[in-house]
Amino acid sequence: EKVDIDLVVMDPPRSGSTEKFIDSLCKLKPKKVIYISCEASTLARDLNYLFKKCKDYEIKEKTIVDMFVGTYHVETVVLLTLKNS
Repeated sequence: EKVDIDLVVMDPPRSGSTEKFIDSLCKLKPKKVIYISCEASTLARDLNYLFKKCKDYEIKEKTIVDMFVGTYHVETVVLLTLKNS
């Protein structure tokens, strides 16, 4: 049975997501993905992998949230959407 998924929220640890999870995400093809990251380098790595494996997504919006004022830690939030949806 095919299930339509509207949204997946990713909030992996500092080490980032896994290729296995991203592969599953590509198979599910949710209409939107919100990726919350506390480490810019693993976010970039994961998005690179996602865009190579699954060319159906594009970055729609991105923002930085300073949740820990006075430190160098920030959260990056990226909204990905299916192209042409």
